[in-house]
Amino acid sequence: MLLTDTHTHLYYETDEEKLNRLMQRCFDNQVGRLFLPNVDTASIAKIDALVQEFPQNCFAMAGLHPCEVKEDYEDILDEICQSMVDRDIYAIGEIGIDLYWDKTTLAFQQAAFREQIKWAKDLELPIVIHCREAFDEIFEILEEEKGELLRGIFHCFTGNLEQANQAIALGFYLGIGGVVTYKKAGLDEVLKHVPLKNLVLETDSPYLAPAPYRGKPNESSYLVHIAQKLAEIYETSIEEIAAVTTANSISIFKI
Repeated sequence: MLLTDTHTHLYYETDEEKLNRLMQRCFDNQVGRLFLPNVDTASIAKIDALVQEFPQNCFAMAGLHPCEVKEDYEDILDEICQSMVDRDIYAIGEIGIDLYWDKTTLAFQQAAFREQIKWAKDLELPIVIHCREAFDEIFEILEEEKGELLRGIFHCFTGNLEQANQAIALGFYLGIGGVVTYKKAGLDEVLKHVPLKNLVLETDSPYLAPAPYRGKPNESSYLVHIAQKLAEIYETSIEEIAAVTTANSISIFKI
């Protein structure tokens, strides 16, 4: 069995000993592929260090998180864009729009989102979308940009069935994380109407730990609990969940 965490900030752990233990727990739980979303310029070096230490298991993205988009976003985007020249990048992310924390930066977020979609198209890479309280704003831009070169993942998908179907129709997979294990979230009911072929797994560690670790720091090894919940929803084995979602991740990232 091979599980793929398509979205983990494992590189936030700066203590090398703790980081090695986190990675070992991944391997102990058959989590062998980890994709690392970028959030700002400071995280680039941290991601590169983890990729260098575990080149067969860790894979880098490049992008500016919408919560980090401020008035100087164009300068930051330039730095991130330049950083991609001599690195192996497998997606542009995480990018998107977040209106939970700050609605005043919407125009900047929209512009940054469009610019990074352009990068992805130019490089023929997928995008990994952060969407919080912004489905309408995200879909507006995706409908404008839709086409063969637009593809990727809706990270931490928690929308309704209509939104799920719209994302899939635009060429996106749904990133399913710890929220699916929360009893009152309702995501399990949505997924009963979504084929497994449209899903990938993620933890978003250190955030959104699945049950039974809810409220505690998340880690990529906990992906096994998310996979087990999907096995229950789809009435199949965890091995089948791992096989299909890992195959989906290979289709997206081309590795």
